[in-house]
Amino acid sequence: MTSSTSQTYSQYTHTNLNCFQMSNTTVAGNDWDVPAELAGKTICQALREFLPDQSWRQIRKMVERRRVTVSGVLCLDVARRLMASENVFLADAPLPPPPDDGDVNILHLDESVVVIEKPSGMVSLRHVAEINWPIKRRMQQPSADESVLRAVGAATRSKRDLSSLPPKLRRQHVRSVHRLDRDTSGLLVFARSLEAEQSLVKQFAEHSVDRVYQAVVTGTAGIGIVRGRLVRDRGDGLRGSTRSETEGKAAVTHVESVEVLGLYSLVSCRLETGRTHQIRIHLAEQEHPVCGDVMYRGLFGSGTVPDESRVPRLALHARQLAFDHPESGQRLSFESDFPADLTAFVDGLRSATASHNDKYEETGDS
Repeated sequence: MTSSTSQTYSQYTHTNLNCFQMSNTTVAGNDWDVPAELAGKTICQALREFLPDQSWRQIRKMVERRRVTVSGVLCLDVARRLMASENVFLADAPLPPPPDDGDVNILHLDESVVVIEKPSGMVSLRHVAEINWPIKRRMQQPSADESVLRAVGAATRSKRDLSSLPPKLRRQHVRSVHRLDRDTSGLLVFARSLEAEQSLVKQFAEHSVDRVYQAVVTGTAGIGIVRGRLVRDRGDGLRGSTRSETEGKAAVTHVESVEVLGLYSLVSCRLETGRTHQIRIHLAEQEHPVCGDVMYRGLFGSGTVPDESRVPRLALHARQLAFDHPESGQRLSFESDFPADLTAFVDGLRSATASHNDKYEETGDS
């Protein structure tokens, strides 16, 4: 970039990091914090202000060619409007494409429920502000619920794309009863009728749905039960625990060590409750944050635990799911293995640990 362009950056809040952290993968580029005067502008309008020497056509191509993220999320929508303080990153080269329908694995489909394996990087539900977008615009970055709609439609005689229906009609075919974070992979169940939705929601509320996650965390995590109350704002805008006995909502996570991997641990987490970001918060507050979690890195006010794992993404996977079928009452159980990216990451940690142990034994240190 030219020196004149660099001077232009100074009109805005430019971090000067010249890189972007996707989990632990550093990507070269430049970024800016959106100032108040650009709030409500589209991503292209903002980039035009940041890069006045670039034409509108060039700006549009930057977005379409997967070079732009907004607050850490790939942006392919040239009409995406910004809020103040959001971070806009422009990569020097195209970023990996987002997951699509082909990355969603349908494990079970009947007249009452659909069970899928959601890939990391895909939201569980389309944001309310986006549900009326044209189908072409939504297909740029598919959501799990709409992918399920298309799978359900493909299984019918008409082969109709149900995700193209108006929002109220979509709910006649697929209804959400829980969700996974965008970067969490694994098992997710949807209801296909009002009756099925009511049954599953009741089971979740009564904690009779079995949900077990696996995660790779920093440090040697032990076995135990983490209890507390989670609030929306712990003091820095993030969710977290409170010492108050009346504020927030009760949250309980059962943590068990599966394998020690040198400086890291593979753990199993069984949810007794299912609050937003519960596992990530509880593990971070025990000083064992999930590898690849750039949001929760420790107990609020006590500093952050560094992440040097170089994991390709958030190392959290919804591994087991069991519930009573809404119609038959039969107990349905599903299990999902670690995806290839996390499997390779864990294998790498095992190899590094074994190599370290072999060298330690060769030196005869005691």
